[in-house]
Amino acid sequence: MTAVSALSSSLGAALAQESPEAPPEPAAEPVETVETVEEAAPFGFENVVEMARDLAAKPYEYRDAELVGSFANLTYDQYRGIRFRRDRDPWAGSRDFALDLLPPGAIFHEPVDISLVDEGVVIPVRFDPHMFDFDPAQFPDGVDYETLGSMGWSGFRLRAPLNRPDVMDEIAVFQGASYFRAVARGTLYGLSARGLAIGTGSAEGEEFPLFRGFWIHKPASQDRSVLVHALLDSRSVSGAFQFRIIPGAETVFNTRVALFPRQDMRNVGIAPLTSMYWFGPTDRSRVDDYRPAVHDSDGLQMLTGSEQRLWRVLSGHSTLQISAFMDNDPLGFGLAQRARDFEFYKDAEARYEKRPSAWIAPQDDWGKGTVTLVEIPVENEFNDNIVSFWQPADTLRKGNRYDFDYILTFAAEVPDRAPISRVIETMSGKAVNNANARTYIVDFDLDLFGSEDPVPQLRASAGRIGHSYLLRLPEQGRMRLAFEYLPEGARLADLSAVLNGPNGPLSETWIARWTRE
Repeated sequence: MTAVSALSSSLGAALAQESPEAPPEPAAEPVETVETVEEAAPFGFENVVEMARDLAAKPYEYRDAELVGSFANLTYDQYRGIRFRRDRDPWAGSRDFALDLLPPGAIFHEPVDISLVDEGVVIPVRFDPHMFDFDPAQFPDGVDYETLGSMGWSGFRLRAPLNRPDVMDEIAVFQGASYFRAVARGTLYGLSARGLAIGTGSAEGEEFPLFRGFWIHKPASQDRSVLVHALLDSRSVSGAFQFRIIPGAETVFNTRVALFPRQDMRNVGIAPLTSMYWFGPTDRSRVDDYRPAVHDSDGLQMLTGSEQRLWRVLSGHSTLQISAFMDNDPLGFGLAQRARDFEFYKDAEARYEKRPSAWIAPQDDWGKGTVTLVEIPVENEFNDNIVSFWQPADTLRKGNRYDFDYILTFAAEVPDRAPISRVIETMSGKAVNNANARTYIVDFDLDLFGSEDPVPQLRASAGRIGHSYLLRLPEQGRMRLAFEYLPEGARLADLSAVLNGPNGPLSETWIARWTRE
């Protein structure tokens, strides 16, 4: 009950108890009083925090919806044939942002509650199938709206004039478990982010938390960002999320997270990113395909708490690979797509050269833990198989609150522009003169090297490094490092290389994992 309604009720009760026959009370001395009515605070992050705290104190209840009528048993093309009607946009008339609500169907069967927040007031949005158009080519028999019931939304999409002032481009979409993805100016959808990763790559199997509710704040006139709150729930944990989304040349998510474990959690991934890598110049020979490379990301980039810059090139493996990079208070990590030339992929439909990179920059101290990379074997490009996240060293204990603040940026290039040479490309193949060795070619950006050649420092965790040399390629703008790797019976090895000058590293540290196929 609000303060206003409580006050009205008490006044009504007092009036009902008055009796005209009752003798008058003696006059009392007048007392000066001031009545105040507190207005409810605008809906915000701590409201969702309290919901998450309350959920975590109760047993987990999975929610699912029975897909019926035109939403049942949809093919991929049929689902794409269901489109949100632009005239039902709750923000219709805004020149800065537009909002699409997304239907259930296909793989999206968990209902998602969606509310709008206008000037701090929450307005729940009831599911209504009349808010969608159904493509007659995919639904030739029409749609019986009366059978569709109230199955719930599956997510939402945000639009803004990203590339042209007169076109409302998609900028972000939240749909499916705790997945969401975004684009920056000049890029196309590629890798995704997630609210949380639990048990990724573990023998016990992965647990997929769900965003079960969203509160989308209507931007005020001239606002350049959208505020979104989300409630996450899972068998192991509940959590509150806040995203301040700012689209542009870099689309930025200022993110706050509060987690409440239902049980002690050891294998949890904070700020997870999910991408796809099938093959590239390091492992081209194992795939019969006309394209030279197929991937949404080609490496894991890291900036450690000690300001060391690492580049772990991705590779296709025949077995599951998990790599963990120990750190203390990391400054940043992310999955990047560095190859930006059409000729690198030659795919006129997928346009992999336009896929964005994503960068996580913690805004508070995350303590000890690991940046973890999971590489899962795939046989095509249709399934994401790359996951990266921060895994705290300490167990998240049941009953406690854990907060994480970070900035997630989607952009063509990772927003870390330190004056240090970066890896441009990695190539690998069977050594020409040694059947037991493998040749690696690592090309660094030449521009940041002076007239003196740097000194390469190479390491292998197993086996050994053979012949190596440096070669300047001024026309291509590359400093090429070439070396041989000899496994000598090893089945797995982590290789690394850095180019040093008199005062320390002149390049980021290149890292690759070799596995015996």
